[in-house]
Amino acid sequence: MTHEFKNIVEEASIAKSKGLKSVLTSVVALDGSSYRRPGVRMLILENGKMIGAVSGGCVEKEILLQSETVFKTGEAKMMIYDGRYRLGCEGVLYILLEVFNPNETFINAFKNCLEERNAFEIQSHFEKKDGVFSGIGTQVKINNNLFSISGINLENQNKSCSTFHQKMPPCFKLIIIGAEHDAVQLCKYAALTGWEVTIVSGASEAKSISDFPRAHGFSAISPEQMDVKLIDNQTAIVLMTHNFATDLRYLVALKNTNPNYIGLLGPTKRREDLLSQFIEYCPNAEDDFLERIHGPAGLNIGSETPEEIAISIISEILCVIRKEEPISLSKKTGRIHTS
Repeated sequence: MTHEFKNIVEEASIAKSKGLKSVLTSVVALDGSSYRRPGVRMLILENGKMIGAVSGGCVEKEILLQSETVFKTGEAKMMIYDGRYRLGCEGVLYILLEVFNPNETFINAFKNCLEERNAFEIQSHFEKKDGVFSGIGTQVKINNNLFSISGINLENQNKSCSTFHQKMPPCFKLIIIGAEHDAVQLCKYAALTGWEVTIVSGASEAKSISDFPRAHGFSAISPEQMDVKLIDNQTAIVLMTHNFATDLRYLVALKNTNPNYIGLLGPTKRREDLLSQFIEYCPNAEDDFLERIHGPAGLNIGSETPEEIAISIISEILCVIRKEEPISLSKKTGRIHTS
């Protein structure tokens, strides 16, 4: 959800520069089931524009109406949306609405936090009742500093308030090593998922970031020049240069990194040959690193086209980072979300 909150902060900053107020809406508690879980947020601008959503679309109209008083008074409020009689999810949502007016100190701290790929925490103080209450609102904790997103001091919040704590990891990042047509499609779909996508192409390839819509970064470098310092466990890597020797060189360059996932294109035999030669070059490679390598990359969903293959690869990455076994939801017993 980090990328969603990042988008909210960016949109609120743009709105503020145009003289528009913003209201932040946060689902802070849930009884039963719902389309999205607590921690999902959306932003409402003074002109009625909504950024993001907290449900499949049914709750947002009511939230828009409830936000009018927050715009007028500046006071945070709680609303309860009982979906048991209006939605198919059979849940009761507890929603916090508050003015979103962070200062420049927060904006700069938040930007630095994202660039340095540090985690942060969002703390929302709330009541499980409809209405306006003192002491409710949201703070963001960055490097042990607390920032009120509304500009209101919440240090002495009402002791009867509950607090929803949400730890936010760095934005999930996908590094695509390769610059052919299939890499373009993977970039598009990964960006739609909310991931930050970096393209790494060969130094001699006549490609640029403009060839990859919505890419976050682009480098045209050799494997030995690759900067691996910011590769962490919120990173996935897909090797798709379509050249065995080049893939091997990049894999060697990655040997001391800690990504969550490394995907290899091609059949099983290509993976085995690649790993066999990799171990010859790097006999001391950690088992944990080898276990993160998946090849052929993707889930078996019958993919044929580059677009379908991109969906297959992204689906496998999601399964790995969420620690889920892929099955049809129609065959799953119990709740959809288990945690």
